[in-house]
Amino acid sequence: MSKFSLMCGTAGALCVVAATLWPAVGSEPVSSPNFSPDSIVGWIAVPGGFKPPASGPGPVTNDPAHPLIVNLLPNYPPSGRIQGPQPTFAVADLNNPILQPWAREALRKRNERILSGGTGFSRQASCWPIGVPGFLLHGVQPVYFIQTTKEVIMVWQEDHQIRHVYLNLPHSAHVTQSWFGESVGHYEGDTLVVDTIGMNDKTWIDNYRTPHTDKLHVIERFRIVDDKTLEVDVHVEDPGAFTTPWNAIQRYTHEEFGPMIEVSCAEGMTNNYFHQDVEPIPQADQADL
Repeated sequence: MSKFSLMCGTAGALCVVAATLWPAVGSEPVSSPNFSPDSIVGWIAVPGGFKPPASGPGPVTNDPAHPLIVNLLPNYPPSGRIQGPQPTFAVADLNNPILQPWAREALRKRNERILSGGTGFSRQASCWPIGVPGFLLHGVQPVYFIQTTKEVIMVWQEDHQIRHVYLNLPHSAHVTQSWFGESVGHYEGDTLVVDTIGMNDKTWIDNYRTPHTDKLHVIERFRIVDDKTLEVDVHVEDPGAFTTPWNAIQRYTHEEFGPMIEVSCAEGMTNNYFHQDVEPIPQADQADL
């Protein structure tokens, strides 16, 4: 692992400096996509969850009987009030045929909690690592890309959750399970293809809390479709949780936020402004690795 990736993993603010210097570290061929032409370019995920493919099995989506209301404004008004309809928690459509019975039952219990007046926050609201492919869904804070000849690093501004994608390498012979798994990738023209295995079973697929097992295998294809849009085609396989492989789409919008800032989560629970019913912040009794 390079000094550069170690800095990003231990001190998120240093990535801002590194991002301005990455062309000197190493750049990809001209045909490869440039996801961050400078240090002020971030990408915001379009809210609302994964979008289904044009055809074939797709992701869990919202129950049409309980519409999802997303009320995220790019700039809050000076009064500090969010204007518009009251946001709702996502209620999963249990009729999706991709779900094995035990996975459907897990979603039914969460739906029941929400519909009875409870909350439906993701674990990310309590500083838990969000995993893969859930990393693609957080729509409030930007994600920054740092590209070198050996790896692509994706850095969430919020509590600096980080993914490392190692380029032009096979998967390890023996992969140790972890929160983000082992991601290896390569470029196919204008597309970054990322193959991830080795996730633990402590994260969820999406904001509905769709569960998965440690057999989860995710392939993502990142491509800039125009000056303002990054599209990710997602392929998911998990014979332990789903009846069939399925596909989904996520999109990001290009925003110039300025250099990445420090956003600490665990040192004060900054995300739980209103003391909602969320899971406790995770505590580590020993190192993961």
